[in-house]
Amino acid sequence: MTMTLLIGLPGSGKTTLARQLEVERAALRLTPDEWMAPLFGAGEHEGKRWVLESKLLWSVAARALTLGVNVILDYGCWSPEERELFRKSAQALGAQTELIVLDPPIDVLWARLDARNQAAPPDTFQITHTELTSYDTLFQRPTGDELEQYDQHSMLCRQQ
Repeated sequence: MTMTLLIGLPGSGKTTLARQLEVERAALRLTPDEWMAPLFGAGEHEGKRWVLESKLLWSVAARALTLGVNVILDYGCWSPEERELFRKSAQALGAQTELIVLDPPIDVLWARLDARNQAAPPDTFQITHTELTSYDTLFQRPTGDELEQYDQHSMLCRQQ
């Protein structure tokens, strides 16, 4: 079984790819945004997103991996420490780990987010251009050394 971790900024295409991989690989897809709104409302909500990802959703993922089910974590994971936590946790369960990085240019991200903001249902997390620019400075893109920690299928995807 494989735990696939999709990382990237909002608008990078993580959820679109996660939905595709879920079908192709008969995998359990865990997308925090789909859980946040019903549980807490859209957005971060005072650290609840991290609790959701690292506790609740990870416990579901761990159980699925233990049962031999592939898992796709559609998390974002902007820091090497977050990515390492999930990689080591999956490996401790005997799962292979794969990292897919989606990193389109900032102008592409903004065009996608602007369109999403305008067409989104009421509970959708809205992101401003200023927030996106700030997020881009916080996102720690994986280095070659970090990518080597993952199994052979890890890749860096640049979507244009």
